[in-house]
Amino acid sequence: MFEKIETGIAASRAPLSGTVKVGRIVRSAHIAKNPETGELVTGDIECQARQVFSNLRQLEAAGSTLAAVVQIQVYLIDRADAPGMNKIYREFFAPPFPVRATVVTELLSPGIRLEILATAVCSLD
Repeated sequence: MFEKIETGIAASRAPLSGTVKVGRIVRSAHIAKNPETGELVTGDIECQARQVFSNLRQLEAAGSTLAAVVQIQVYLIDRADAPGMNKIYREFFAPPFPVRATVVTELLSPGIRLEILATAVCSLD
């Protein structure tokens, strides 16, 4: 069974958990929302990507870090957003980069330019 991790980010109104942990594996999904209010942070892809990856730092609540992220799935609404997302991605991740897949698709809520799903590993400590 997995454990829901309380990260301090405002809970979604949808029936989901934002971050879960099973053993040493943590899975965390994020959109560009203000962690305190839960409101969508609007703006261009760089603004939203910065918020998404800042929110991902909440992996620390599960005993992990950005450096321990091994896989990222990125969902964009427009392929033209890929360069801007990559620019911000490089601010948060350094070589060796996590395994990553990027998909262009329609997302559920208006105003969301991207969503990510990250998999990280917790240390043995």
